[in-house]
Amino acid sequence: MGGQYISNAGMFLIQTIIGLYILIVLLRFLFQVVRADFYNPISQTLVKLTNPPLLPLRRVIPGWGGVDLASILLLVALQVLEYVLIGLLPKFSIPAPAGLLLMSVADLLALTLNVFFFSILIQVIISWINPQSYNPVVSLIHQLNEPLLGRARRLLPSFSGLDLSPIIVFIGIKLLEYLLIMPLKDLARSLAF
Repeated sequence: MGGQYISNAGMFLIQTIIGLYILIVLLRFLFQVVRADFYNPISQTLVKLTNPPLLPLRRVIPGWGGVDLASILLLVALQVLEYVLIGLLPKFSIPAPAGLLLMSVADLLALTLNVFFFSILIQVIISWINPQSYNPVVSLIHQLNEPLLGRARRLLPSFSGLDLSPIIVFIGIKLLEYLLIMPLKDLARSLAF
């Protein structure tokens, strides 16, 4: 019975440590995609934290069409590593390679949707509390969300000063979870075990 507690604690530590680093790499990648302010202090911190593994990878894996393929490979490798390390714990097992890769991709896509969901939610709350505030974090959140919110504003312009674009994006995120992420995870589980 004591082994179960140790396995659960080990799984918690692995998911926390690797999960935080995956989030940091993903944020750097997303900020690059939306061309957020590189000189923002938060951006610079993310660059410093992610440069050690990314710089050697970029020498081997070039970008393609403005997309940093090294970051994507690092994200997938970290997610696979998380599953493998958890699989080495006593009560768990390592999934089959195809399922492992697909589970990793599905988890990364789900994390990306969560990043957008919560960053838009934070942006909405800040707009209610203190709409004119300037903060490096708030600036990055606006830059991250503007490509999605801008497209949503074109679909449904604001009326009477009320911006409904976050609602459209939230609906889109939830639809992607139901129509893309959940089927991918189900397929991955069937291949993994």
